[in-house]
Amino acid sequence: MAVSSEGYVALLGRAVRVTLKCGVFQGVLQHVNPDRSLLVRTVKNLETGRSSPGIKMFFAPEIVNVELLDEPDSGKGTTVLSECTSAVKRNKQVDTGPAGCGSCSSPVSLESQLRASNNLKCSLSEKKEEENVEYTVIDSFQEKFGPAVLHLKQQCVVSIAGEGVNLCRYGKLSWLEIASKSRIFLFDIFLLGPQAFKNGLQMLLEDKNILKVMHDCRWISDCLFHQYGVLLCNVFDTQVADALQFSVETGGFLPHRVCTLQECLMQHLKIPSKWDAIMNCRQQMASENPDIWFLRPFPPSLLKALALKAMHLLLLHSSLMENLMSDLTAIVHDYLNTYRSGSGGHLWSTKLTCMELPKELRQLLDIQTLRKERAIRNYKMNKDGLLIRPTPMEFEKRNNPQEEGNYRNDLDHSPTNKAVSHLASFYNQGVLCQEKLEKTKLRGKSVEEP
Repeated sequence: MAVSSEGYVALLGRAVRVTLKCGVFQGVLQHVNPDRSLLVRTVKNLETGRSSPGIKMFFAPEIVNVELLDEPDSGKGTTVLSECTSAVKRNKQVDTGPAGCGSCSSPVSLESQLRASNNLKCSLSEKKEEENVEYTVIDSFQEKFGPAVLHLKQQCVVSIAGEGVNLCRYGKLSWLEIASKSRIFLFDIFLLGPQAFKNGLQMLLEDKNILKVMHDCRWISDCLFHQYGVLLCNVFDTQVADALQFSVETGGFLPHRVCTLQECLMQHLKIPSKWDAIMNCRQQMASENPDIWFLRPFPPSLLKALALKAMHLLLLHSSLMENLMSDLTAIVHDYLNTYRSGSGGHLWSTKLTCMELPKELRQLLDIQTLRKERAIRNYKMNKDGLLIRPTPMEFEKRNNPQEEGNYRNDLDHSPTNKAVSHLASFYNQGVLCQEKLEKTKLRGKSVEEP
């Protein structure tokens, strides 16, 4: 007889045996999601004998059978949860995801989790302003969910990041971090489920009047569209903006690779090594077992790391926008002084309808040539004509003041700190005037030569 949805309440807290496509597990049933996926705590792999702390999620397409056990350690199944089983059969018919993307990863090591979590706590506590970061966890629809969505809908710019396993149409989204200038919200999609998007997040993500700052939006865009029907729009992607800025500062060249968020933060915001340690700890915990994103309760140290990521995305957006607009700002400054700083005698003969390209704009060609020459001197080029960017280790070395004297030789693939400072100087307010002066001096020398 099928178990009704009301009957699941009586089954919560009971021992179950879950048979998957790739193994058999036993534990205590914690929750049944609307999509028939199961949350089980105190999970034991009956094939290997290994136990996993915390809560583990079993995705419905991977479930073959679920049995209710008489006693936690008896291993004897007496009642088949036929509703789950029938739901699994229905899911198998429409399942287009690759095999093995369910809950069959190795259990989270409690020792490694505590070690990485403690390291993350130390990194956070060393920096007071990072330690005091405030965030709000949204894991239910009562009280906090509605006001959070209402606040975000009133913003012009928000940052968005997501965490989960294999974050695409075949993966699973666990956390969605959304930050404004004054608030940081961590939406627990693992517990809220698809209803979170129906209750307001979809309207927010599809709002054309709200700019969403993201880093490499390709994966989460695929996940949101195919799993939740969300069509992201009006996105400022910091990975794309970083590549565009690289092209501008090198006179039109493209980099041979894109930058990670960690690299962008180190390069554009000069984020100290403490943030680097936090990101490394976060990546270590996730790489040891991706299922850590589904542990509940979630480690507070990781919650802080998620909040910091969302906060720094907004700061990165501001920095990239300022850099990308610097050429425009400098040329407009020259435009303002074109006539008002002169004697004005020639203005009588100047036609207001003259559309000839002004000298203030012609200097862009000289500036682009200078940037391209410097880029060729300071970067290696691969066979495709793309400039080879520094590695993450070289980024860290570049930002270390003690390494200022280490200059590049002909075999290095990355620019020296001196070269980097030259390239970075292109984005100062007086960059155009400085480069125009340099070009003028070169022309003056050529005129003086006999």
